[in-house]
Amino acid sequence: MARNLHNLLLRFNLHLRYCDPYCGNRQIVNRLSLRGLSTSQSLNLARKTESSTPSIKGPDDVPRYPGSRATEWTTHLKFLDPDRIEGIPVYHVMNSQGVVMGESQDPKLPEDMVVDMYQTMTLLNTMDKILYESQRQGRISFYLTNFGEEGTHIGSAAALNPKDLIFGQYREAGVLMWRGFTLDEFMDQCYSNESDVAHGRQMPVHYGSKDLHFVTISSTIATQIPQASGAAYAYKRAQNGLCVVCYFGEGAASEGDAHAAFNFAATLDCPVIFICRNNGYAISTPTQEQYRGDGIASRAPGYGMPCIRVDGNDIFAMYNVTKAAREICLSQSRPILIEAMTYRIGHHSTPHDSRSYRSVDEVNQWDKVENPILRLKKYMIAQDWWSEEKDKDWMKENRRRVIEAFQAAGKKKKPNPELMFGDVYDTLTKKSSTTNAVHERTCGKIQRKLSNRQV
Repeated sequence: MARNLHNLLLRFNLHLRYCDPYCGNRQIVNRLSLRGLSTSQSLNLARKTESSTPSIKGPDDVPRYPGSRATEWTTHLKFLDPDRIEGIPVYHVMNSQGVVMGESQDPKLPEDMVVDMYQTMTLLNTMDKILYESQRQGRISFYLTNFGEEGTHIGSAAALNPKDLIFGQYREAGVLMWRGFTLDEFMDQCYSNESDVAHGRQMPVHYGSKDLHFVTISSTIATQIPQASGAAYAYKRAQNGLCVVCYFGEGAASEGDAHAAFNFAATLDCPVIFICRNNGYAISTPTQEQYRGDGIASRAPGYGMPCIRVDGNDIFAMYNVTKAAREICLSQSRPILIEAMTYRIGHHSTPHDSRSYRSVDEVNQWDKVENPILRLKKYMIAQDWWSEEKDKDWMKENRRRVIEAFQAAGKKKKPNPELMFGDVYDTLTKKSSTTNAVHERTCGKIQRKLSNRQV
């Protein structure tokens, strides 16, 4: 892992490209083409060169309105037509067969790290299968799987500092698992038992961990995006050398909260990385019905943010992009938008049935051909780091681990109902104290019922 980041970035030359609002209208700029310069030096030079204007000779030589960066007048009446603008390309490292397409783009991660990435993705996949079925059996009230999007989680998480603050939406369990959240902790939260750190006051999959710098999930869509911008501004003032990372889906980008967050982050130069998982369907709405423009990345230039579009099913591409974005984010104290193109293989959540808006054949095609887990597995086998026999043994082992944690969580008692009043006020208000007193008279009865049920 000991690798000079500067040398790594130089290898991205002519491949890893960011759309920079400072370098022309939707022009895709090669961020790393200036050999011999660091990423930040290349970016600053590009911005300085592009923003330079000819000497002012008179009041009509160039537009000087404060609301735009226009550098010339025109007598040609022409509207910018988004349908005639070339789409932002998708950066990738390896194809669906696990073959690296450009040797210079291979991050050359060590064998043990790549194996760890694969095992984390497959462990998450197994946990999803078991907990999804447990909800169908009535053991837990709700669940939401990560099928098909594991690469966006692990690839990005592996490129971050473990102390970078994470704001997730609800489909980023892999990020938390990579950071060390245990199977027992996942199960306890989903079962809302006495070991759940939230004391059963959250819906299942609404994870959070102060120790792992992962802010607790909120059900309401997009609330975490402006919160991330605010946290990043605080980090900027603290100058702690860390950044904030905010995950959300393309559906959340349609919320007004996203607009406010992007604008605040850009105007205040906040060190935040926005990672949009564009999985194609939001809750149940296809992307062609969600927006007319070129995805989510195309919105970044309008806010003054650099952006990039990446193959989210390519774990190495996600790693490279996130690593480079973090360096830009911190060296220049500015936000970055990453649009990770992926596909949600599972239903949105347990109450939903995706067959109402897409075909089973379509889902199977993505699951069998573009699956990020299979892609990495093929790469590992080609490197002689893995084999079908090892895979078979590992799948048995990870299933055993998940089942053990699942069974242990199911045997634990529910939290004491009195805990529902804690962690809100340092000292209970008069109204809360009165309410608490009323509930205390019934808590003992409730607790006895719960205890008898679990016996």
